[in-house]
Amino acid sequence: MKKTVTRLADGRELIYFDHAAPASGARTAVDSRPLDPLDPVVSASEIRHDPLLGEPVAIASHRQGRIYHPPADSCPLCPSTGAWHSEIPAADYQVAVFENRFPSLSGADGRCEVVCFTSDHGASFAGLSEERAALVLAAWTDRTAELSARPGVAQVYCFENRGAEIGVTLAHPHGQIYAFPFTTPRTATMLRSATAHRARTGRNLFEDVLAEERAGERVVLAGEHWTAYVPYAARWPYEVHLQPHRRTADLTGLDAAARAEFPAVYLELLRRFDRLFGPDAPPTPYISAWHQAPVTGAGREEFALHLELFTVRRAPGKLKYLAGTESGMGAFMNDVSPESAADRLREVAGG
Repeated sequence: MKKTVTRLADGRELIYFDHAAPASGARTAVDSRPLDPLDPVVSASEIRHDPLLGEPVAIASHRQGRIYHPPADSCPLCPSTGAWHSEIPAADYQVAVFENRFPSLSGADGRCEVVCFTSDHGASFAGLSEERAALVLAAWTDRTAELSARPGVAQVYCFENRGAEIGVTLAHPHGQIYAFPFTTPRTATMLRSATAHRARTGRNLFEDVLAEERAGERVVLAGEHWTAYVPYAARWPYEVHLQPHRRTADLTGLDAAARAEFPAVYLELLRRFDRLFGPDAPPTPYISAWHQAPVTGAGREEFALHLELFTVRRAPGKLKYLAGTESGMGAFMNDVSPESAADRLREVAGG
């Protein structure tokens, strides 16, 4: 992998990831936009704490003015051309990562990055080659390591939102990375469960769950180093957890064998999601979320890296909305049984 670090016109960091040195030579394209480094987009992000729930909430009112569904010829994630200067000054790229111009977290309150999986505006992650998916994995791992070393960062979260139904405002295939200054509530809950399980049984909770699922009826697909399964208490209509067989706290701990197998397994999983609702259905909206351990602290050694992939679509033309019980009480009600979801995901296996 070839990594090239440069700066945008307003001083934000831009990083190119290539399989090898680009055929055109060094990544030397300059961001020629009139962005004043002394007058960036005002970032007013602030972390407040809910005294009733004991949870942090990020307030980022400046994001109301971010770019919203621009036309394809004005996409800020496409390569720059003679007529259009995007966030990426190169005329072409493989994988690019840059600091978000409208971050939810900034300064002492963390950092937000955008990950562009391909320069092709009309592509999707599911359509990438295994080689490109491996490069994205390398980029996620690089950013996890570097951001984890930054002062004040407590947890690194790599994720992709796909589809307007999810709330995506840019159609170009991309994901994001959040470097949180706190351990997220979901992770804190899992750590408490894992700690209690260790005290009660002397075993690791994630390893026990994986072993039970691998022996059960909800496995969707499995390789030598990864297993994808619908969890017993899935909250979403179609929800899959993809977990390496060898437990590691975060992406930096994956061994070479797991890295080599991941692209084929993950791409097949994404392609099955796109086949869930029939050949004439629009692309399936989804969230793909890497659960990683906090950077430091008690319980890190009990955590297990895993990827959660789920869709809000429950049937053709029907969405799963977070209504009164979910939004008001945090009590999920799933209209699709995990067993039937696993059956369907096995039915749509690639030929």
